Amino acid sequence: MDAVDATMEKLRAQCLSRGASGIQGLARFFRRMDRDRSRSLDAGELQRGLAELGLVLDTAEAQGVCRRWDRDGSGTLDLEEFLRALRPPMSQVREAVITAAFAKLDRSGDGVVTVDDLRGVYSGRAHPRVRSGEWTEEEVTLAEFQDYYSGVSASVDTDEEFVAMMTSAWRL
Repeated sequence: MDAVDATMEKLRAQCLSRGASGIQGLARFFRRMDRDRSRSLDAGELQRGLAELGLVLDTAEAQGVCRRWDRDGSGTLDLEEFLRALRPPMSQVREAVITAAFAKLDRSGDGVVTVDDLRGVYSGRAHPRVRSGEWTEEEVTLAEFQDYYSGVSASVDTDEEFVAMMTSAWRL
């Protein structure tokens, strides 16, 4: 494990030790660290914010964390990148139930869930992201589906609870 991974593990452990409130508080913590209100963290903001938690990084370590988790190449971490970096890895059990749910939705078997795949299987009318117009994607890949449920998984304590939730939600 390199220094960046070790730093992220320490931060993840600190957040998870606070339970669900630790995970929910990450967005507030992120906003506090974002001193220039740019909605992203540069290495300096990250370094200062983590120091508040007792995780002291030198400049090179803070830059390394930013580089490792900066998915869009902006040189900074936005909230989604920050939260994604802190999610604990999912167990094989969780990954398997997510894959099963996706397979149920992917009626055509082409690896992409489209609106046509969903007809007769799922009604999104009640989903808040659909009602608000935020969800405009016409198709979802397995990677996107897994990424979404990775975020959900971080707030569910046990594999048994997660599997029960997925089984119930997707009628597996």
